[in-house]
Amino acid sequence: MSVKVEVFSKEHLAVSLAYDVAQLSTKFTRERGAFTVVLSGGSLIKYLRKLVEPPYVDSIDWSKWHVFWVDERVVQKDHLDSNYKLANDGFLSKVPIPPTNIYAIDDALPADGAADVYETNLRRLVKSNVIATSTTELPKFDLMLLGMGPDGHVASLFPGHPLLMEDKKWVTFIMDSPKPPSERITFTLPIINSASNIAMVVTGQGKANAVYSALGDNQNTDKLPVQLVSPEGEMKWYLDLGAASKLFKE
Repeated sequence: MSVKVEVFSKEHLAVSLAYDVAQLSTKFTRERGAFTVVLSGGSLIKYLRKLVEPPYVDSIDWSKWHVFWVDERVVQKDHLDSNYKLANDGFLSKVPIPPTNIYAIDDALPADGAADVYETNLRRLVKSNVIATSTTELPKFDLMLLGMGPDGHVASLFPGHPLLMEDKKWVTFIMDSPKPPSERITFTLPIINSASNIAMVVTGQGKANAVYSALGDNQNTDKLPVQLVSPEGEMKWYLDLGAASKLFKE
């Protein structure tokens, strides 16, 4: 694994992220004829806004994009808590990605059923080579765009939760999320760690302690979920000054 850490102003973070995403889109579209992108919710989406502006919006081959969610709240797609709605309103509806290439959860199903169907779809797309395969025969997404909570959680994998140990399922569900809404589906750590590239986008002073735990000289043996993110490929942290503030005090 290769790890890079960069600190930006909020505006420069959005510009750098858009540039890197566009570069990866071009690379994988040329190499594979497809670009598989995994989104999370939260503030990440607003930092993708530059992608819908020139020069990026006109230089990306959107027809080759395939979009997934690393986690989703089990609510209707038009619900305010829906990560699909957040991404669609803020980004996806503004670019010409084919609707069949956007893989939202089946919001008619309960959490366990939605997780099973999502995993079945991933397996189908791996079999048809839309999604690449890792050395351990897991789905190898081209780019996974992750955020992190103030408690160090990623996707819907929370500190101390048994799902952190799940290594059989690709997609699972949680009924007792400590952050509402309580019912969610989520990729498991083995799937997250199989990615070719992970962009960890973390902003705000409220996340400085968790950033320090992950990247600073921290001897705590109880690892946060974000510390368990260790992809096969490249990982880059995109931090703003607030999130990185405790790193400067070492």
